[in-house]
Amino acid sequence: MPVRSHASSPARDGATIDWLLEEDQPAARYGALVGLLGRKESDPEVRATRARLSRVGWAREQLRRQGPEGFWESHGPKGVRAYVNFLYYPVYTSTNWRALVLADLGLDSTNPRIRKLADVVFDYKLRLSSPFNFFHEEACIVGNTARMLTRFGYADDPRVRRLYDWLLDDQRDDGGWNCSQGTPGTLDAWEPLSAFAALPKPKRSPRMETAIARGAEFYLERGLFREGRPYAPWLRLHYPNHYFYDILVGLDVLTALGYAGDRRLRPALVKLVEQRHRDGTWHMGRLHPDIGPGGGERPTSRPLVIEPPGRPSKWLTLKALRVLRAVDAAA
Repeated sequence: MPVRSHASSPARDGATIDWLLEEDQPAARYGALVGLLGRKESDPEVRATRARLSRVGWAREQLRRQGPEGFWESHGPKGVRAYVNFLYYPVYTSTNWRALVLADLGLDSTNPRIRKLADVVFDYKLRLSSPFNFFHEEACIVGNTARMLTRFGYADDPRVRRLYDWLLDDQRDDGGWNCSQGTPGTLDAWEPLSAFAALPKPKRSPRMETAIARGAEFYLERGLFREGRPYAPWLRLHYPNHYFYDILVGLDVLTALGYAGDRRLRPALVKLVEQRHRDGTWHMGRLHPDIGPGGGERPTSRPLVIEPPGRPSKWLTLKALRVLRAVDAAA
């Protein structure tokens, strides 16, 4: 199922990978070494790059604002509601949102600052005895938290396993998920499937594998973006995604789960390749929240900026190339 761009050639792809391998962003460099060049975790260059993740670039920018107690300052409501929600305010720039980014960038509990951050999440939102915990939330929050803590290295923690059990119980009859109760699945609710993609295959139960197959079919039968009326934000590329969906999110999750060879990915792949620029990169389309029928409504919250919109994005380029490599390998 080859999908080629007018900007694609071995020389151009090589130059793009060289750009990703530059030393300024170890997270992109690490992703390129492992995800594009096939290097092993034991490779000295991979190990050296991992060691720099928290000291240089995007992750350092996030960690330098972390408070001594492990979280980023909250400016949310006072009283009991603050206890419930302080990880979330200000929206997109407080603890929850930065933790998701750090997990995406490859940091884990070998870093003491990540351990402290994980302790905050466990203490405030995963205490089984508390009524204010993620086990009383919904699929978007539960999926994000399961993915985050799995990537941080806590996949075997009973509280994290309970999050996965919650996701299994919440899967809808049509195979999808929804962040609203009593409703059918929607492509917007990508977080549960992404959480299962983060879980190493040996740690997945047969019930999980069944849920993954049903969830993947839900996305594939819709071509990853055909649900209701056309929705422009799904066809643009973003990062951080927070709890918003777009085609690169869908492609990244499904190829990671082993569906790179399914021909029903093609409509979304064509849309992705069309956005590649002649220099071989993909640009940051918009910052979230990119909302509304055509997107671009005035946001009510300050966005978390990792890379500026309208410019070549190392993170999106890495993910896009990783998707295309997986598709080529499965052809």
